[in-house]
This record gives sequence, structure tokens and C-alpha cells, in this order.
Amino acid sequence: MRIILGSLAAFLVSQAVDVFIFQKIKKVTGDKSLWLRATGSTLVSQLVDSYIVLIIAFSGLFSWQLILAVGLMNYLYKSTVAVLLTPVIYFVERRIAKYVGDEVAIQMKKAAMGEALIDQ
Repeated sequence: MRIILGSLAAFLVSQAVDVFIFQKIKKVTGDKSLWLRATGSTLVSQLVDSYIVLIIAFSGLFSWQLILAVGLMNYLYKSTVAVLLTPVIYFVERRIAKYVGDEVAIQMKKAAMGEALIDQ
């Protein structure tokens, strides 16, 4: 039960952190540096996720040294995958823009970011 609760808490908190960091980076970079927004926010949120689940699920059962070590290994794995997937983000973004057209792709991005849609 602690693993389930830890997983749920970690998911909720880390997603909120991810969105918050993503928005902060977007304010600074604008539409540039998609890789920084996507990867940077993921790196921070995965660090949070890695430790929240472990602390809730295993504190009192495992030593703090073991929790820190497992969290570090989890984070290194997650961060490596996030960095390796960065080119995939660019590829998918280009494919979507090619499929729907640049103007629609821009409107989709704005809608996803909670911005008002441009009149058609």
C-alpha cells in the first residue's frame, strides 16, 4: 500500500513540478529551446519523483543510505532516457507541423500552453 501511495503522490507532485519548471523556462526562452524546456523540466521533476516514492514507500524499512542510493540510480536512468529522447521530441514536432501545417501546429501549441487561439 505504501508503494501505491508513494507512486501516486510522486506522480502528482512531480507533474506539477514539471509543468511549473516548463512554464518558467518558456517565459525566459519563448518559443526557442524546446529541448531545454522539455529536458530541463523533466530532469527536475524526475528527481522529485524518484525520491518522493522511495521516501513514502520505504522510509523506516530501508536505511537512508539505501534510499539515497536507489534514488540516485533511478534518477540517473530516468535522466539518461530523457536526454536520449530529446531528438525524438524534435522529430515528432516536425512531423506534426508537416502533417497539419505550420499555422495549425502553432495554434495547437498555443492551445496546449493555455494561450488564446488565433482567429482563423
